[in-house]
Amino acid sequence: MKTIKKLSQLLKAKFLVVIRKEQDFSVITSFNISSGKTIAILILFFILTFGLSLFLSKTLLRAWFDPFYKETENTALLLQMSEAVDSLRLEVLKKDNYVKNIQRIIAGEAEYLEEFIDQDTALAPQRRTAETLFEPSDATLSILQEMRGTPLELEMGQPFNTGFLGEVYFFPPIKGVVTAIFDPKKDHFGIDIVAKENEPVKTIADGTVIFSSWTLGTGYVVAVQHSDDLISIYKHNSVILKNLGESVKGGEIISIMGNTGELTTGPHLHFEIWYKGSPLNPQDFISFN
Repeated sequence: MKTIKKLSQLLKAKFLVVIRKEQDFSVITSFNISSGKTIAILILFFILTFGLSLFLSKTLLRAWFDPFYKETENTALLLQMSEAVDSLRLEVLKKDNYVKNIQRIIAGEAEYLEEFIDQDTALAPQRRTAETLFEPSDATLSILQEMRGTPLELEMGQPFNTGFLGEVYFFPPIKGVVTAIFDPKKDHFGIDIVAKENEPVKTIADGTVIFSSWTLGTGYVVAVQHSDDLISIYKHNSVILKNLGESVKGGEIISIMGNTGELTTGPHLHFEIWYKGSPLNPQDFISFN
């Protein structure tokens, strides 16, 4: 009982706080304060200090005070990297499917089922070069020599203003007579053009060679990737003059017209244009006369 009474008196005890000048000890101000108020002020100061410290440790000073901060940061970084890897994997799958679709188009699988022949096996002829493509005639050798010695600017003609896709103007790949027209209903996704023997085949626009090889049905095939998801395909060639990955200019000679492959009835060029995976009628864009 006495302890409670003493504690009560202590809390109610008042103190006079006087602030004086150091020089003459004159009073500047003074105020009364009890022990209870002093304790309450100290508690409030402690709560504010603790709250501010807690806020800083969770925000500005988190990297210093939180032992799990670095681990959490690394975990978030790993999640971002995992998402990036998943995105890249999906892009690679899309590219693989895109390449497979191009290969199907080039192989003509919409028309018939055909497997590509391994160039390294004995079941198909070796990939053609200037010397080993086929048993050339004297006239063919003369054409090859002439084409290789011709400067590019002499090979290129003026583009036809009547043939365009957006802002792209096309060179005719070959001049001749169209003997088979574009007819998707009959699975004929291009046109057949007959021209003089050993006629050089030119690419219709600037691009990159994405296929340059032999197929069983269509013989020696060249495919060029142009801008705006446009692909041009040249089939039944007797000679391929460009390799996979080479850049070509519009009007540049890429092959020699021929009669290779099982699905040919005579020397001609089978020519296709594909735009974003859909076949187009080449005669809508290019004059072949």
